[in-house]
Amino acid sequence: MPKLTIDRRQVEVPPGATILDAARKLGVDIPTLCFLEGYEPSTSCLVCMVKITGQNRLVPACGTAAVEGMEIESETEEVHQVRRTALELLLSDHLGDCLAPCQFSCPAQMDVPLMLRQIAAGDLHEAIVTVKRDIALPAVLGRICPAPCEKVCRRKDADDAVAICLLKRYVADVDLATGKPYSPQCPPPTAKRVAIVGAGPTGLAAAYYLARQGHASMIFDENPQPGGRLRSETTPAELPRDVLDAEIRTITRLAVELHADTRVGEQPSLGDLGDRFDAVLVAGGASAAGQAEAWGLPVAKRGIQVESETFRTGVQGVFAAGNAIRGKGLVIRSAADGKQAAVAIDQFLRGLEVTGPQKPFSTKIGRMEKEEVALMSAGAADAPRREPAGGLKTGFSPQEAAEQAARCMHCDCRALHSCKLREYAARYHADPRRYRAARRTFQQDTRHPQVIYESGKCIDCGLCIRIASAAGEALGLTFVGRGFDVRLGVPLDGSLADALQKVAAECVAACPTAALAWKDK
Repeated sequence: MPKLTIDRRQVEVPPGATILDAARKLGVDIPTLCFLEGYEPSTSCLVCMVKITGQNRLVPACGTAAVEGMEIESETEEVHQVRRTALELLLSDHLGDCLAPCQFSCPAQMDVPLMLRQIAAGDLHEAIVTVKRDIALPAVLGRICPAPCEKVCRRKDADDAVAICLLKRYVADVDLATGKPYSPQCPPPTAKRVAIVGAGPTGLAAAYYLARQGHASMIFDENPQPGGRLRSETTPAELPRDVLDAEIRTITRLAVELHADTRVGEQPSLGDLGDRFDAVLVAGGASAAGQAEAWGLPVAKRGIQVESETFRTGVQGVFAAGNAIRGKGLVIRSAADGKQAAVAIDQFLRGLEVTGPQKPFSTKIGRMEKEEVALMSAGAADAPRREPAGGLKTGFSPQEAAEQAARCMHCDCRALHSCKLREYAARYHADPRRYRAARRTFQQDTRHPQVIYESGKCIDCGLCIRIASAAGEALGLTFVGRGFDVRLGVPLDGSLADALQKVAAECVAACPTAALAWKDK
């Protein structure tokens, strides 16, 4: 039985094993896209490349036999660069949005498409869980947010944008009306305490997301009631106060203590808070920015100066966010700042490197032609956008909400959390724009009853062809065309439904890029 080393760790494998087999025995995760256990390797994707030390050559781990005495390098910068290049070449021809445009344009990065699918299915509990994963005050924002997400909704290029903001409000209103609104399950208390200056959208959101990490917060606000500009810059007609108060209660019932009529300055001073608490977040809006110099904080043109990704000021343990650093911004931007600052503060409290929120990897289709939009919208409900029959004050009925949510075109990837191409691209910091060429035309095949095929996402790995052939599918799948124009197809101009009568599930599970995916995901 041959013995070899991978990254200076020895392993023994049976005769006929590959370098990939040896790596997996050691627990070394070598990426693969075109390899599937039980099938002959095609070595086409080249993301499993490793280096044979001494021979100074790179080989695909999935198709190279393990030999006695081999010394392999897998986790070096040189090997990572080769894998990164292979991924970037695949991404250069990849046509698909990992995240939908609406999610990208939302400052809080809420998973809008998932919420819409949950509403359409009538699963309102899961919908509020989705919403509150990123937005702490959805009933409030559902009334006053200018809806940047709707401005980029692709449905508006077909007829009208999906009513995202009203639907978010609908979910939150239904939740509040239960009398027992959703409260996240928080981890055990960490014994860390954070002082938050300001009970506006930034401070409230930060307290909510800190509580979700197990940290207690104490909010200090100079006003008699919490809410900040949510209360001072809106009318009761725009934002009913019972709604505002109810959503604030969903936050303060967590590990959050509120001190109203308390102006941070002399009693307590910012220094006092720094001494008494493990971290401080300045979230008092533009008025806090005006006091920053007196507090000993650096000031920039718009407000308190911070590191853009981490919200750290120049004072150890002190962070600032919202209009305290921006001067003036959308309420959704302020709430998003609170959530993102909470991530950085959590990292600080745990003694980790403070980097702020991780930016999600995503490829982007970009602007689509009308014909492409029409094709993408074919799977969405044909209903026009409608305002609530009972008026905006009343909001959508359950039937209206389900109908309007079903108008979503599902721009996001159906296999967002299982796409191996996206996973590895993020791991190796691949740049999808490095080798960008003229993009393909968007196409999708919806003729199979359960499966959708998007050719622009296919990397020609051939796994589905081999699976269908091994299962004895009558037609199966094949490659059609030549050179760079090779594409997956069905022989004899058959349909996907004809090709995958037995192994649709196996092919969807094996597809590394969601070119083949379930329609209902």
